[in-house]
Amino acid sequence: MPDSPRRPIPPGFLWGSAISAHQTEGNNINSDAWLCETVSPTSYAEPSGDACDSWDRYELDFDIAAGLGFNCHRIGIEWSRIEPEPGRFSQAALDHYRRALEALHARGLAPIVTFNHFTVPRWFAARGGFEVAEGADHFARYVERTTAAIGDLIAYAIPFNEANIQRLLVLLRGGTVIGPTADAMLAECARLSGSERFSSLLFAPLATCEPVMLDAQAKAAAAMKAGPGNFPVGVTLTMQDVQGVGEGHLADAVTEMLYGPWIDAAKAADFVGVQTYTRIRVSAQGQIPPAPDAELTAAGYEFYPQALGNTIRFAHAKIGRPILVTESGIATHDDTRRIAFIDAALAEVRQCLDDGIPVSSYICWSLLDNFEWTRGYGERFGLVHVDYETFARTPKPSAHHLAAIVRSGTI
Repeated sequence: MPDSPRRPIPPGFLWGSAISAHQTEGNNINSDAWLCETVSPTSYAEPSGDACDSWDRYELDFDIAAGLGFNCHRIGIEWSRIEPEPGRFSQAALDHYRRALEALHARGLAPIVTFNHFTVPRWFAARGGFEVAEGADHFARYVERTTAAIGDLIAYAIPFNEANIQRLLVLLRGGTVIGPTADAMLAECARLSGSERFSSLLFAPLATCEPVMLDAQAKAAAAMKAGPGNFPVGVTLTMQDVQGVGEGHLADAVTEMLYGPWIDAAKAADFVGVQTYTRIRVSAQGQIPPAPDAELTAAGYEFYPQALGNTIRFAHAKIGRPILVTESGIATHDDTRRIAFIDAALAEVRQCLDDGIPVSSYICWSLLDNFEWTRGYGERFGLVHVDYETFARTPKPSAHHLAAIVRSGTI
């Protein structure tokens, strides 16, 4: 670790990595994203196809995670597999996810389960998705049925990955979450679905979608709490480090835009999941780009692992709930930079622990190289290299580096 000695981690600290269903399982044919990827025009660089074939190879993935010494694993489950048609639930899919969670337990990996990682069933999108009030009830029904099947195996639960993702997209896209290509893509999806509109979460308008998602978060949490199982239910947020630059900067306004009502939603949860990748610099004129000499990741944003310490502190000060780092990682083709990123991010976690902030996990995004949404397969976030033709998994030096830290019991 750079510049400071390692010290023991708190009892019960969770080490792990994360995956999502759509990005790794492959052939998620009943989802909104699958349709969006395959129409013309499309905002997606390429279709997800087989992804990492984790639907069939999940035990191999879990073996790797356990072999690295992790004690938890964040896994996504896919609504469109569980409820491929409205009100028709697949017992086979529920059985599959139950076997997956049993496999995690058998390897000593506590399952942290994400119920929605951006994708929804095609039928749900064709009915207006989270843009219509009934969307919250549909989501809660899916959560209730799924919890009944697997709740006794869940260690932690997350209704929505990055519940405020649309707010970040508005910031990144200059005031809108949709552009002409996406508009045409959704129109074609609606036509093929025989519906008047098609609402895909990553392209849905914030003003109409957010109130329904807030309702869905509350109803889903209640459904989870009804059991079976007795596990914490959290809110995960994309928490980029907003930094003001110069006099009259607009950092407070950008911070408000990034979080909005999700701060209060997180205050009502059992924990907040911090998901941080970089910083956002803001002057009096608005957002400003990285300095000309700044190192950029393969995803095009600034290499700035120090952001994690600041977002943990923000979550502690503004939300005041137990903190899990549920995503921290980097897109890079140079694995030495991933090692440097991990070391610097963990140094921030160490300092936060020393300051008395209750941080109880470090979960790396991602276990595997995978499908990175509209940008396709060009960006590699994984601790494990994936050959997308043979599906061979090869742990990178960064995986072994993190494993050594885990085995040391220190940060």
